[in-house]
Amino acid sequence: MTRIGLAPVLGYLIIEEDFNVALGVFALAGLTDLLDGFIARNWANQKSALGSALDPLADKILISILYVSLTYADLIPVPLTYMIISRDVMLIAAVFYVRYRTLPTPRTLAKYFNPCYATARLKPTFISKVNTAVQLILVAASLAAPVFNYADSICLQILWCCTAFTTAASAYSYYHYGRKTVQVIKDR
Repeated sequence: MTRIGLAPVLGYLIIEEDFNVALGVFALAGLTDLLDGFIARNWANQKSALGSALDPLADKILISILYVSLTYADLIPVPLTYMIISRDVMLIAAVFYVRYRTLPTPRTLAKYFNPCYATARLKPTFISKVNTAVQLILVAASLAAPVFNYADSICLQILWCCTAFTTAASAYSYYHYGRKTVQVIKDR
């Protein structure tokens, strides 16, 4: 929930070109993500269906707002942001489709939107995990660029290319492995 709440704050700070504070808030968002993952892995009673639904949603919201606002601030190219957002929209559409297909009848809106009623578990591919890390590294590097005066660096441009490559590879991996990334939960 913290990352979801921090996302619009980060977007505002970036649009207002307050990159020093934005970099700090981004670090805070990263720490909350690490802490959340650590707690979920080490204390089984802290795992929940709601938490497992909110975690990837928080990542998508944060990434989307960061890329759009960094593009608005001319720190990330428009085609790259379009590529990232398009991939995420396709993944979200696929999740909605899987949710619909795995929901037992009668399918109701209450059941469909109840995150505590799990019907399928999605497993990210390895390249998707790498892609998320590369996307976040690019966000951190782009936020730091105006602070440390390297916005025109060739290294940043190389990172744009790496991000585009991993985003395309991740999208392809979900297309190629499709059904293998979905585990239907039979106990419902």
